[in-house]
Amino acid sequence: MGQVDFAGMRAAMVASQLRTSDVNDNAVIAAMSSVPREDFVPAARRETCYIDRAIPLDEGRVMNPPLATGRLLTLAEIRSGDKVLLLGDATGYTAALLAHMGAQVTAITDIKKPANLPSSVTWQKTVEAKDAPYDVILVDGAVEELPDHIVQQLADDGRIALGMIVRGVPRLCSGRKAGGVIGYVSHAEMEMAIVPGFAKKVHAFTF
Repeated sequence: MGQVDFAGMRAAMVASQLRTSDVNDNAVIAAMSSVPREDFVPAARRETCYIDRAIPLDEGRVMNPPLATGRLLTLAEIRSGDKVLLLGDATGYTAALLAHMGAQVTAITDIKKPANLPSSVTWQKTVEAKDAPYDVILVDGAVEELPDHIVQQLADDGRIALGMIVRGVPRLCSGRKAGGVIGYVSHAEMEMAIVPGFAKKVHAFTF
């Protein structure tokens, strides 16, 4: 059996999935052309890691399709030196992309930190207010709602990019914080990983 040409697959992903679908930020393209996505998936998934589909992982988790991650990074307008609060990264891949783009990354996740992540990436289980404010909040997937205590970590004039589940369908959304309030723009429906732990709270009536 021949050796898999991951570099060729990565170049094909960039050309056929990203550049044709509004991923037009040069820094995003450079990162996704360079960071080996195959190093952030289980061994059994390596040969399919560049397809335009979500990838099942261990423990019921899902890795975002490449296009969804590329669109989110583009909408977030990441700049070198940005402090980024990253939620929903199930493998470390998105944290590695952000680090490649020069961001200071704090990833909130309950999975073990991958050994191939740069030491500059902070990997922790909870959001700690002492680390705020952040220039960007990036959710690598879709949620029903983002709790206020997370939104409060964003600096005024900070950016946010995430998937929002609207009537059961994930949509790409982005926003900017002004006067303590985030104004969101909805962009397009898109296949995305559903991030666990962000279901909308149902408020029961009491009598």
